[in-house]
Amino acid sequence: MMSFRNNPIQGLLCSFVLVAVGSSAADNITRAQTAHSVLAPSEVRASHAFEAAKKLGAPELYAFLKPMPKGADLHMHLSGAVYAETFIAEAVMQGLCIAPVDPGVPRVPEGPNAVRFVPKVSADPENSASCAPGQVPAAEALKRQPLYDDLIDSFSMRGYVPTPGITGHDQFFSTFERFGGLKNVAGEWLDEVASRAAAQNEQYLEIMQTPTFTHAATLGYKLGWPAGAEKEVTHDQLAQLRDALLAGGLRDEVAVDTKELADAKAARAEIEYCHSDAVSALRAPGNPSGCFIRIHWLYQVLRGFPPPQVFAQTLLGFEVASADPDVVGINFVMPEDGRVSMQDYHLQMQMLDYLHSVYPKVRLSLHAGEVAPGMVTPDGLRFHIREAVDLGHAERIGHGMDVLYEDHPAELLKEMADKHVMVEINLTSNDVILGLSHTDHPLAAYRAAHVPVALSTDDEGVSRIDLTHEYVKGAEEQGLTYRDLKDMARTSLEHAFLAGESLWASPDDFTRRKTACAAPITPTSNPTSACAAVLKSSERAAEQWELERRFATFEASIH
Repeated sequence: MMSFRNNPIQGLLCSFVLVAVGSSAADNITRAQTAHSVLAPSEVRASHAFEAAKKLGAPELYAFLKPMPKGADLHMHLSGAVYAETFIAEAVMQGLCIAPVDPGVPRVPEGPNAVRFVPKVSADPENSASCAPGQVPAAEALKRQPLYDDLIDSFSMRGYVPTPGITGHDQFFSTFERFGGLKNVAGEWLDEVASRAAAQNEQYLEIMQTPTFTHAATLGYKLGWPAGAEKEVTHDQLAQLRDALLAGGLRDEVAVDTKELADAKAARAEIEYCHSDAVSALRAPGNPSGCFIRIHWLYQVLRGFPPPQVFAQTLLGFEVASADPDVVGINFVMPEDGRVSMQDYHLQMQMLDYLHSVYPKVRLSLHAGEVAPGMVTPDGLRFHIREAVDLGHAERIGHGMDVLYEDHPAELLKEMADKHVMVEINLTSNDVILGLSHTDHPLAAYRAAHVPVALSTDDEGVSRIDLTHEYVKGAEEQGLTYRDLKDMARTSLEHAFLAGESLWASPDDFTRRKTACAAPITPTSNPTSACAAVLKSSERAAEQWELERRFATFEASIH
């Protein structure tokens, strides 16, 4: 793929982007650059140590960055964040079977040794179930290393090498159905991801999850879709459909979903003994307990289905987010390049435009621009991010990879900067799914236009990574400095869907905190009484103040 930065157009584009940003954002860049040019002695030491580690290679850099405070991971799918080894252990406990994947005709996207979990079967109800012919109990994987390896390779990108007709995109998205035979044990999965986050000095996770929506979908199909609204649908039509769905009992599923999500968090707390007197450690950097990782939910909507289901599920998501403060927003998932996703993208943004008018307090982070040239037609690259922002009311964009292929990209980047629309950057995911990395990745263009960005993992279990790995990749592949990574960690909490006001005096300006909390923050600091009042009233400000304390502690440890 042609690299923008390796041809003459790139210089012109970057200049155009900076000019198009405008005086306000340009002034912010100047202030930030001035502030960054005068580093505190502790930041200077950390920067020098970072550069020294970088010269020694990725393992040394990983060791340096693992204890570095990272704020939040804002783009994480729960099932995709779990490692294959966990799924195998759970399948053994659940008594599942291992079956070969039907290779299909042609033999894509499965691969030659792909396997999956399936339940036991029984032809005779009076006899105990057993594995069908050609299948083996999951426990066999604990006795046969090749089978164990096949399971890990089938559930992840481990060792994957693209072959004719089977791309990284195909392998990645085919993994989910293969471990989909497992019973939902979300509490155990939360324990895994929270413990891993705590070990890397993270503080907060916004986790995408799809609760039960069978009743809503059934109602949606029963009511159908307005005639003639295959491409355009009006607010009035959607209002009538919403009224009919609510009258049909869609809200009956709100309590089901709220309980499902609450039960998962309660199970996680029980597994980690979070309510035990023994868990009395302070929330301190490097504390390995997942109990101190704050978790909220993003309600996942499956975009790859017909409009009646998508609208019904989206409406349910808005209702759940309105009723449950632990559900802090909505996101659309499934491959953006899928036929239905591409065909109905504009229609789905219209759904969000209407529902935002009814539920203006529900926040939106949308997968948009997770496509690359060649995957879709050129027309399919022209408008997804812009419509997500303008019509879908997205406050954050997940991936955003096609931004420079959209119509009038400089104007779009300026709009995102002016509106402080953050982009969730998933470097490994973009690499393995879309084949975009290094200079083919638009991260440099976002940063040049002063669009806020933060690193996240997407599906760390499937990709077999963690957030520290993404920090290393950002440093080695994208040339990010210690201060860049530090500000990205701050950005993650600035744009998290946490309740309350920010600690910072101006959006995305990390040079000046609000007056009440302007006192220097050291490893042993306690907030002043005025600042403590701010932190008590704001979940966001409390996490941001804690992040600054963690940075002070981390940097003080470097000599």
